[in-house]
Amino acid sequence: MAADDPSGEAGGPSGLADPSRVQAFSDAVFAIIVTLLVLDLRAPHTHPGGMLDALLREWPSYLAFTISFVYLSVLWLNHHALFRLIARVDARLNWANLALLFSAVVIPFPTATLAAAFAGGDRYDERVAVALYALSATPLSVPWLVIFLHLVRHPELRVPGIGDVLGWFVDPVLGVATFVLMIIFHAATSEGVRRLRRQPRRVVR
Repeated sequence: MAADDPSGEAGGPSGLADPSRVQAFSDAVFAIIVTLLVLDLRAPHTHPGGMLDALLREWPSYLAFTISFVYLSVLWLNHHALFRLIARVDARLNWANLALLFSAVVIPFPTATLAAAFAGGDRYDERVAVALYALSATPLSVPWLVIFLHLVRHPELRVPGIGDVLGWFVDPVLGVATFVLMIIFHAATSEGVRRLRRQPRRVVR
């Protein structure tokens, strides 16, 4: 280790570190999160001859696990794609990555809540669980934006030859398609939202 290198790496720029340790730590965190998801899949307690029915009744847990596993897999793949563009890590980028991992770590909790609501809750519980899951996923977009903007402003952190980082992740056609889908979604659900606010009508027999 060179004594004149504050980053701990010989020949490295002052204050910047190799991203391999950050990526290894992040991979370990993602592995722990997936493990926590698996812990919610438990063998059901049932009477003799009722195992198949008991397993089938656990479908909310299987569905919630699958959704979160795919979600985390996409995050992990995107994280790997991101770090292929990064040559050095500074303190701000390190903190932004920790914020991203913090947002991902909470996913097992809304996953378990979603499974419990659909397994034994009523319609209101299901809505609350879905809202909680959506709210837990929302903060994940903030660290990504901070990382991208920081890499745009600090090209010395990027791998040589890499241009605008945002261009690698934001496809114009995909962006427009996303906006169109959002508009269609809001148009299709606007009447449904108004109906949710109305009091249910009593059926007179």
